[in-house]
Amino acid sequence: MAKKNIIKDKSFAFAFRIVKLYKHLTEDKNEYVLSKQLLRSGTAIGALVREAEHAESRPDFIHKISIALIEANETDYWVELIRLGNYITEIEYLSIKPDIEELNKILVSIKKSTKASL
Repeated sequence: MAKKNIIKDKSFAFAFRIVKLYKHLTEDKNEYVLSKQLLRSGTAIGALVREAEHAESRPDFIHKISIALIEANETDYWVELIRLGNYITEIEYLSIKPDIEELNKILVSIKKSTKASL
């Protein structure tokens, strides 16, 4: 049986959620600038995790995970800005915020444990 890849699954589910939020922001709120930034950074996390699966070396893996972490932090920034701009409700914000925090924690943990194993 294949081992479950939590970060791969969670980052993909998060990217799908970001795509739905992007559609909501553009179609219902007519917001195009912040939402495009959110779409780019929020979907990049999972893409970089996928790239890291096929890294050429451990340093390359760490590099790709580090970039995914940067994108997760940037996504957190855009979500906060979108909330402050009243494009999403406090309830919507509080719904997505834990997902971003969890991705950040998992990515930090992966980066630290991989660096420690070098």
